[in-house]
Formats: sequence, structure tokens, C-alpha cells
Amino acid sequence: MVFLQVNVVTPGGMVYQHRAKQVHAITTDGGITILPNHTPIIVPLAIDNLTVTRDTEEKKCNHLAVSGGILEVRDNIVNIIANTAERARDIDINRAERAKEAAQKFLSEAEQQKNKQDFQRAKLALAKAINRIGVSDKSI
Repeated sequence: MVFLQVNVVTPGGMVYQHRAKQVHAITTDGGITILPNHTPIIVPLAIDNLTVTRDTEEKKCNHLAVSGGILEVRDNIVNIIANTAERARDIDINRAERAKEAAQKFLSEAEQQKNKQDFQRAKLALAKAINRIGVSDKSI
């Protein structure tokens, strides 16, 4: 049986490494599902959930909160080089909620001050926090 080798790496090192039957990611152009023998491809990732269906009989799914990066497929190896990536089971929901609240406050302040650069930063921080909260729900 052919499977995928999935590697998720961040600047901090290897975050995830398993064999899988499929990988589903959200790119900047929409969703993509990678199956064994997929055509070689490199695509930019959006801030979203990465779902890895493991190569086990029960087809266990692992979920990771990914905050951008790239996904490369070649020879049944899926390399994901992400800005940040965190497994659902490792997400500290309280910390993510605090980050969301801080980003919302920063967003509001930037909007009032009409600071476009700070507004974009706050929007990005808010998207990351919301993604982490959403992915953490999948650890159950």
C-alpha cells in the first residue's frame, strides 16, 4: 500500500511527522486534498486547519493549526514549512482566548487611529488566534 510521509516544520524545528493516507489543507486559493501519488506541487498555505488522515486502520485524523507557509508534494512526501504550527491537542485554549482578546483590542485601537500597518498586524494576529481556538475544538 502506498502512503504519504507528512513532515511539518517550523522555524523552531519539526512539529509533526507521520505516515498518512491523505492530507487536507487550505491554500491561499482554497482547499486541497493530497492523496498518494499526487502530482508534484508547491502551494502557499493560508491560516487554517491542516488535517492529516493517518495510515491506521481506524483512519485517525490529526489536526494542526497552521499560520501560513508552503506545502510541497513530491514522491509521496508532503513537506509543510509553516510560520507556526501546533497540534490540536497541544493548544492552550486559555492562552489562545487571551491572544484573541488582545488582538481584538489592538485591532480596534489601530482602526480608531487609522493606522493601516497596525490594523493589518492586528487582523493577522486575530486570524491566528481564532484558528487556534477552532482547531483546539478538534482535539476532542
